[in-house]
Amino acid sequence: MLIPLLLVLLAAGPLPEGGPGWWAHEPLRWLQTNFRQTDAAADPRKIVAQAAEFHANVLHAGMGGIAAYYPTRIPFHPTSPFLPPDRDFFGQILSEAHSRGIRVVGRFDFSKTGREAYLAHPEWFFRKANGEPVVYNGLYSACINGGWYQEHIFRILEEALEKYDVDGLFFNMFGNQSRDYSGTFVGHCHCDACRTKFRARFHRELPAEPDEDYRRFLAESARQVSERIGRLIHTKRPAAGYFNYIQETTDGIMSESNTAVARPLPLWPYSASDNVNRARNSQPGKAAVNLCMQFVDFPWRFATVPEGEIRLRLWQNVAHGGALAFAVNGTLDQQDRQAVEAARPVFAWAAEKESYYAAQESAARVLLLGGAETESYRGLFRLLSEEHIPFAVSSNMDWVGMRSYDLVVAADQAPAALKSYLDGGGRVLVAHSRKPGFLAEEALAARADVKGYLRVRRPEKLPSLQGTALLLLDGPFTETAGRHDPELTLVPPSMFGPPELIHTDMKDTDIPALLWLEEGRAAWVPWNLGALYYRHSLPAHAGLFRDLVHRLLPGGRQLETDAHPLVEMTLMRQKDRMLLHLINLSGHSQTGYFAPLPTGPIRIRLAGRFRTASALRGGAILSAKTVDARTEFSLPRLRDYELIVLAP
Repeated sequence: MLIPLLLVLLAAGPLPEGGPGWWAHEPLRWLQTNFRQTDAAADPRKIVAQAAEFHANVLHAGMGGIAAYYPTRIPFHPTSPFLPPDRDFFGQILSEAHSRGIRVVGRFDFSKTGREAYLAHPEWFFRKANGEPVVYNGLYSACINGGWYQEHIFRILEEALEKYDVDGLFFNMFGNQSRDYSGTFVGHCHCDACRTKFRARFHRELPAEPDEDYRRFLAESARQVSERIGRLIHTKRPAAGYFNYIQETTDGIMSESNTAVARPLPLWPYSASDNVNRARNSQPGKAAVNLCMQFVDFPWRFATVPEGEIRLRLWQNVAHGGALAFAVNGTLDQQDRQAVEAARPVFAWAAEKESYYAAQESAARVLLLGGAETESYRGLFRLLSEEHIPFAVSSNMDWVGMRSYDLVVAADQAPAALKSYLDGGGRVLVAHSRKPGFLAEEALAARADVKGYLRVRRPEKLPSLQGTALLLLDGPFTETAGRHDPELTLVPPSMFGPPELIHTDMKDTDIPALLWLEEGRAAWVPWNLGALYYRHSLPAHAGLFRDLVHRLLPGGRQLETDAHPLVEMTLMRQKDRMLLHLINLSGHSQTGYFAPLPTGPIRIRLAGRFRTASALRGGAILSAKTVDARTEFSLPRLRDYELIVLAP
């Protein structure tokens, strides 16, 4: 779902003095080590030496919260029981890392703390509807509106920031969580602080079940604390970055590519591309740090996902202009070393070619407007990728007036704000049953679930559908007034059994299933094209999408190629050169990630005049020629990843 405008207007978080910091212009090779309390007894010099050998230039290391990895004087902030007397584990890591030119981002988790704090201040903590606290492995969950988050953590942070010249701080599990690590639902907090604050905000009592007001209340509460933390960090350490999962108030947008054994299929092989593309183009002034998590699921923190999945995520991270970010539990001394060894050569390559991975910006001329984990969004994401159409993703409307696009594809809704873009000559494809906000006429009826067909009435207008006169329809459909000579129309449900009666009662209608608006500059497909493609991958739905995009781009596509659909391509700009990233997804099958099948040659025609084209991984200078303001070249071979550098 599109981020509400209110959240967009609040998106300007605090920045350090002098504008964006190191995270905005340096090539980031980010290694997160989620230290366990037992790791406080490890050798800090070895940990940093391993990070350096790994070619990391940012070490994301445990600092405090649930347990401090340094001597602390603040009450209710216990040090790790494994921290040797008189040792400053974090301080030694910081000093050693800085001596090697590695930045350090300290990690805090304030979501839980020990029984001592709870007994002294029960009012600080999350209370279930029955009044009981939320306890997990002996730790008590704190409430975002209680004194722990509102006051006490700032004492801890002030001490930490005064003691250590950190390059940044990260905060895990920020705010009230409705489920614990085992997935058990604990509901929402009913503490006195929440009751009082909610009553003052909404003039009613806390609801029995979370509703829209409560979700807004919780988001506001977390954002308020997050803003205060950001101000404190930038006051105490102006050059330090601030990172958590609340993107509106931080310097970097954090996300994860991870797995879970009970997660519904199909798997989403574009996880890293999705997270980074959306982050970089929704808020381009912020770093995008998408952590590639090495473990399978919470109960199996030391069992890794396939090596092919690790490498795929990492290549996707950098191909979309994000940090090369990899996370492990504990130190690099892993019992299952598959993930570490899969990531190691990618980090080494990125270090060798680091000048190509700094300050990249999307050069795509198509925008996908959306960003929620919906079938509609994911289906359109896949279609754009498989059609090799370079595209940026935005979950807000901040780009209007700031950057021009040839085409906007609206995944879940088309807000009224798109009217100004259309009036300026832009083009829009709305591929969802929700009526576009810029459309003045009323929809006649919205059907929630139609199991019928779509009739191709004008095959000459839809050349990719020459092999079929019917397309599958399964899901919501919005009826509108009839159009003259419609190209695609609704065929309502009819009998499908027994075989003797199959569709003998089928009736055609004049109800349009494709509407051309704004003098042909906008197309509305009033059914969920993306969702159907995500679920079924039918060639007919892909063909319809292909034809609509072709007609909405009268100047032609930005990139043309004969590459296999499972070759993902991203087009990035870096100063005066273009970077074309190619990622081979052919190793993904069902729940497996294998080594991709090498492919090639791949022929490419790219809009623009470029004098040279170089394939860095293959070490080849590609023969490039310009024809009709397009540069043509061929890549002989693609294995897992290639970076083509194009210079004017």
